[in-house]
Amino acid sequence: MDIRQMRYFIAISESPSLSVAASALGVAQPSLSQNVVRMEEELGVRLLERSPRGTVLTDDGTLFLKHARMVCAAFDNCLDEMREVGEALRGKVSFGMPSSVSMVMSVPLAETVRVEFPDLRLRAIEAMSGYIKTWIEDGTVDIGFIYDLSGADHFRTTHVLNERLFFFSAPDAWPLDTPPGTPVRLRDLQKLELILPSPLHGLRKTIEGYAQPRGVKLNVTVEMDAMTQIKELVARGSGYAIFAPAAAHDFATRGDLVKSPICDPDMVRPVYLASNPARKSSRACRAIAQVTLDVARDLVQRGIWEGELVT
Repeated sequence: MDIRQMRYFIAISESPSLSVAASALGVAQPSLSQNVVRMEEELGVRLLERSPRGTVLTDDGTLFLKHARMVCAAFDNCLDEMREVGEALRGKVSFGMPSSVSMVMSVPLAETVRVEFPDLRLRAIEAMSGYIKTWIEDGTVDIGFIYDLSGADHFRTTHVLNERLFFFSAPDAWPLDTPPGTPVRLRDLQKLELILPSPLHGLRKTIEGYAQPRGVKLNVTVEMDAMTQIKELVARGSGYAIFAPAAAHDFATRGDLVKSPICDPDMVRPVYLASNPARKSSRACRAIAQVTLDVARDLVQRGIWEGELVT
């Protein structure tokens, strides 16, 4: 049995009759009928039930169809990949990034891709992690960073690093007795006026996931799903915030914000690189994924992306 016979059988299964399938394939109907007979003899089962009204798959035929489709798809993927070998990487790769990751990753990744793969076009899209999960699912983006795997257990994921969450303040509005840089207990932040994303935001869910089981009720006075505006408000002394250092790397570097790690408990958020295994992963997409891991490792080692590498 060869791949051509399997393709013929798939076409028969998708047509109301052998004559319609033969016409679609451009072969004579007797030849197609004989093809089915040879397959049935080789397999030792009956694949089709024939009647004046057309053809219907038997139970064995339905099972064989499932395997035939998988074999043909694998064969097509093999041909595509072999044709790509030796060719320069071309095409477009869409990459979904949460704001906090994009702050440190998007520019160095874009620069690296431009140098290493000049014929490849990277499109970085910034959004909340929840939206990125949906986009990975429906194919809007080829690859993306996400923070949790709820609803994404079927994704292909790489655990890149763990980020620790920090408390942020304007330098001239530091509210604690201990100086910036000294770990602060989550419980000691209860009475402070916090500016946090809304409850639907992944960061807020992570923070509440640490606070609620410990009976810590945070005083959230402003809710805002815009990281830049949160940083701006905190830098102006209008409140305080909790997020990963990567999100505030620009403000902290300028001296507009100061920070302290949160302890008791240590608040840690995992970062995953994800794609949908149900969708074909192009050679370009795989190259971008590898470069992303290389850039992430470099950023962590240089202290630009604060976190503990896992990959």
